[in-house]
Amino acid sequence: MSFFRRPDYKSETTLFIEQLKKDEPKLVTDQRRGLALLWNKLVDRDAWVGYRKAKVAQKPYVYQTSDKV
Repeated sequence: MSFFRRPDYKSETTLFIEQLKKDEPKLVTDQRRGLALLWNKLVDRDAWVGYRKAKVAQKPYVYQTSDKV
């Protein structure tokens, strides 16, 4: 152990979150359930291949309606 080592610092926010997790043990499982609901989706790779093939190239200037002015 170093002679100059400082004690581990924890911010007020970190202490608050740690205390909240101690007081509400169900909080972590609820967070994981919400994450799974919004982000953890099954990806249909065949559909994505079709989406990429159907993509239409964008014009350089999207607001121009025709080539002739």
